[in-house]
Amino acid sequence: MRKEYDFSHAKPVSQIPALARLQAAHGGKARITMRIDADILAAFKARAQTSGGSYQTMINDALREHTQGWTLAAVIEKAVKESLKTTAHHSNSRR
Repeated sequence: MRKEYDFSHAKPVSQIPALARLQAAHGGKARITMRIDADILAAFKARAQTSGGSYQTMINDALREHTQGWTLAAVIEKAVKESLKTTAHHSNSRR
């Protein structure tokens, strides 16, 4: 067995159909580059900072909810409930 391997000529997984299907079957995440409005990004980052989560995960969750047919009202209701729960938790821990 070699101590080092040269992968400089290796194909990406996406170019090998069997590996691409395997990766897709396991629900891996895809790395993308995306432009969004600065105020939207700031809102997700602020929410992540107050709740202790990841803004990228929150954006992913919002996109998932949208693709699953959640209405704007349902998303807002969920966000308000989570915010109230977080606020209540923080106010109880200060006592």
